[in-house]
Amino acid sequence: MNSLTRNIVESSECCISKYLILKSFPILRILPFIRILSILPILLILPILSTGQTALEIVKKADAKMRGNTSQVEMNIKTIRPSWSREMDLRVWSKGNDFAMILIQSPARDRGITFLKRGKEVWNWIPTLEKTIKLPPSMMSQSWMGTDFTNDDLVRESSVIRDFEHSLGTDTLILGRPCHTIWMVPKPEAAVVWGKLMVCIDKKDFMELHTRFYDEEGQLVNIMNAYDPALLGGRLIPTRFEIIPVEKRNQKTEMRYKKVVYDQPIADGFFSINNMKNIR
Repeated sequence: MNSLTRNIVESSECCISKYLILKSFPILRILPFIRILSILPILLILPILSTGQTALEIVKKADAKMRGNTSQVEMNIKTIRPSWSREMDLRVWSKGNDFAMILIQSPARDRGITFLKRGKEVWNWIPTLEKTIKLPPSMMSQSWMGTDFTNDDLVRESSVIRDFEHSLGTDTLILGRPCHTIWMVPKPEAAVVWGKLMVCIDKKDFMELHTRFYDEEGQLVNIMNAYDPALLGGRLIPTRFEIIPVEKRNQKTEMRYKKVVYDQPIADGFFSINNMKNIR
């Protein structure tokens, strides 16, 4: 018997043996499917294990890190235009999501101008006019003190937690840091400035490093980038932010944190209209 014939015979015997075994033991025919079914639950939960957190949980952690229970911040805001620039020094106090106070300390012409948030109400004190103005919701989308921030960006009348639905997008890399991408769409009943937001939050330290602001038609309006993470107030947070209007060339606003104190007690009464007029 030559080698070719021998190979054919051995192959035939092998096939006949497998056929007889499978005929005698039918369970062997479905073993591959049993193996697949046994690992299917693992395959199904892998996406959950890979993220471990919902989009809302991630946003809550990032928001809590920047806000704390209370915060006191000294900052500088620089508005940059093609032919000029302008700087302001501010002090900001906040407590949770319901209370905030912003005091402008310089330049001299704006010194003493104060903004107060209590719940959904926003007030503005202008010392040169000795006048207190309640800002209507329609003004939340307008420029804050001539910067590229809106009133809502600074005063936060809307809540990134309460007023939006959150969903996870594709992970990305920013400043060399792996980040979650989270899409935020306003709830139908929420009075929110933006049509939707795309927020990129650092996976390790829950820092918000990049945000895109879209209008109600889905058009990109502003981009915010965060830089220079550093320890301030005992927390690793971005210390420099820039907001760039996409349709206005050579224009942006920069915000720099100089000092932050977290979780020092602040009484609710501090955030009052009377105190807004007297705070220094």
